[in-house]
Amino acid sequence: MSSFLYDLIGLVAGVCFILALKGLSHPRTARRGNLLGAAGAGIATLLVFFRSENEGRNLGWIIGAIIVGVIVGVPAARRVQMTAMPQLVALFNGVGGGAAALVAIVEYMKLGDSASFAVVLATVFTVVVGCVSFSGSIITFLKLQELMTTAPVVFPGGRAVIAGTLGGVIGVSGWVIAELGTTPLLILAALSLLFGVLFVLPVGGADVPIVISLLNAFTGLTVAASGYVLDATLLIIAGTLVGASGTILTRLMAEAMGRSLFGTLFGAFTAKAQASGGAADTRPVKSGTPDDVAILLNYARRVVIVPGFGLAVAQAQHTVRELADLLSAKGIDVAYGIHPVAGRMPGHMNVLLAEANVPYEQLSEMDEVNPTFPQTDVALIIGANDVVNPAAKTTPGCPIYGMPILDVSLAGNVIFLKRSMRPGFAGIENELLYDPKTTLLFGDAKASLTKVVSALKVL
Repeated sequence: MSSFLYDLIGLVAGVCFILALKGLSHPRTARRGNLLGAAGAGIATLLVFFRSENEGRNLGWIIGAIIVGVIVGVPAARRVQMTAMPQLVALFNGVGGGAAALVAIVEYMKLGDSASFAVVLATVFTVVVGCVSFSGSIITFLKLQELMTTAPVVFPGGRAVIAGTLGGVIGVSGWVIAELGTTPLLILAALSLLFGVLFVLPVGGADVPIVISLLNAFTGLTVAASGYVLDATLLIIAGTLVGASGTILTRLMAEAMGRSLFGTLFGAFTAKAQASGGAADTRPVKSGTPDDVAILLNYARRVVIVPGFGLAVAQAQHTVRELADLLSAKGIDVAYGIHPVAGRMPGHMNVLLAEANVPYEQLSEMDEVNPTFPQTDVALIIGANDVVNPAAKTTPGCPIYGMPILDVSLAGNVIFLKRSMRPGFAGIENELLYDPKTTLLFGDAKASLTKVVSALKVL
């Protein structure tokens, strides 16, 4: 294939990536955007086979790697539950960073002493950031999957250890640049992997989505740098797009959580210890039956439904849609209050409700729905906890303090669907549960909502 044709097709793939990002910016066009992105990735993958210097080389290894990737990736993506989507994103992101680092190491070993200064710099950057992204993403996966504690992991002298490890990474980077050689590069990779772990351990579960977005941006930058090492323009385009969009998303998420990025990453070292909430377990709460909830809803004029992680766990989105349609048929104004990080990932609830064909017009973002809560008769909270917890406003030093929340406490009545009194992902009590105007409906969200729907139909 001629160089001109190769570059032209590569440009088409790059345009697909740009249009994909544009499509993903709105729920109505997200599916088309996703398909465009997949088409661009497919074109980019096929294009590698026709690059003049690659023709006929290592075809067996390349095809074998593609087959392994398909065998692992397709079932994982098809079978993953909506509740585990953030974990899947974290894993896929980490694999991308690790792959970029490995490619840079192999290319560096191939070039040897003939590598230019610019290529060595790009290689060092790719190895450091790629390894940090890989090991950090593994820790975010373990936290989200609750295979390790979701609380910040801190230890005496932690800041000094992190600073020392970072100093080691910088020092060995200089060693690689000054002397060249595979040994210092492998030491650099090992130190970078360690730093990635230490980088993420102090982050609490509630802030993990921000770190996933940051690591995603890191992966994009490593791909762009590896594109420079490989002289692959398409990798530079794709990596830059991911790095830029990931950086923007990280900033927006930090604002949505009321955090500075530094506070998210290292706030655990300066946070004050919180008093235990043991006394909360003995306080009375007001629980109700599906019939009680149905009566409250039946005589409401406006209802705001607040979906959360528990809704995804119960796969109750279709039942919620049925309930909303039934209320609308009775002349009741229904809206969905969506917090930016409800469900542990941006857009998680939007995607879940889209599965049930919930009209996008009924979805109201936090800033839009909060002023309406004083005029709302019933706020129906389904599996959300941290995003409605008043502690974010009233308890300095708690893991979610400063995070903007949905002001459901301003509604006339609050109905809380929960499996138990267990705290949310941030691990803190929700004082809203003990509010006199809050009614708790215990049980699986889907089963509870099904009973509420049945009771509403006869009223």
